[in-house]
Amino acid sequence: MLQRLGFIPGRLLQAIPIVFGLTIIVFSLSKLIPGDAAVAMLGERAGPDALDALREKLGLDRPAIEQYFLYIGRLLRGDLGDSLMYHVPVIDVLPNALPVTLSLVLYAVLLALIISIPLAALAASRPNGVRDLVVRGYTLVAQGMPQMWVGIMLMLLLSLQFPLFPIGRYGSGLENIRNLFLPALTLAIALTPTLIRSLRQSMITVLEADYVATARSKGSAGFPLFRDHIVRNAILPTVSVVGVHLSYIVGGSIVVERVFNLPGIGQLMVQAILNRDFPLMQAVTLTVGLLVIVVGIVTDVVYSLLDPRVAAGRAKA
Repeated sequence: MLQRLGFIPGRLLQAIPIVFGLTIIVFSLSKLIPGDAAVAMLGERAGPDALDALREKLGLDRPAIEQYFLYIGRLLRGDLGDSLMYHVPVIDVLPNALPVTLSLVLYAVLLALIISIPLAALAASRPNGVRDLVVRGYTLVAQGMPQMWVGIMLMLLLSLQFPLFPIGRYGSGLENIRNLFLPALTLAIALTPTLIRSLRQSMITVLEADYVATARSKGSAGFPLFRDHIVRNAILPTVSVVGVHLSYIVGGSIVVERVFNLPGIGQLMVQAILNRDFPLMQAVTLTVGLLVIVVGIVTDVVYSLLDPRVAAGRAKA
């Protein structure tokens, strides 16, 4: 086990310049946003002396490069600034929203796999047959549907027309399985086309492998064959696909949280932009970027645990 994870220190070192570049992007974007941060904090009625004093306190009157290093220094101390909306440190606001987004993203991935694996198996069982054409047709339709439209349609049908699932609720524990189902399904539908294509191709390749022919000669067929020999081996390449697309899911959650009025990172970002809350905007952008980096590392770890050959190759590299 430890040998398989020997590449992790190197992977963490590779992440350092990426995080450094992320801080530069976040800082630069905050400077491109029109408006004065001091005016946003104190209000338009604030006098010139008060504004100048705040600019001096925050270092806004200094050169951009000096402001950046002051920003890095505050980050290293865990100081993300104070939210202009909530009038509390930003570090106290994020923990309330982060679990909502993480739960939504993980739930969406689970639903996407539950939908994609059977459909991919159905398509791969008879390539270019009727079932395959139907499944491939679904992937084309699903890929062309905007997430906002899908979310609104699901909400109208399964929450308003037929009140099966609530909207805008986030509770605790198993209660969220029902509360987050519609927004998670919205994200899952957007992910399924890519997963189905990846799984279908992998399953077709595995079906032609010698060990599958051996299993068939021993009497294995139908569902046991797919479960024990095909799905288990075909799902490995899909792990990396999920990891790559998790980044898009995190970004898509911003739209979905807004549609379903969920108090997650996406909703927090929209509110920060509408209220010109510069410290909160910076913190949310940085958090989303760090999530994407962490997802990449976790994906590498999971893939290495599932396929020892990958870990061996990375250890040699």
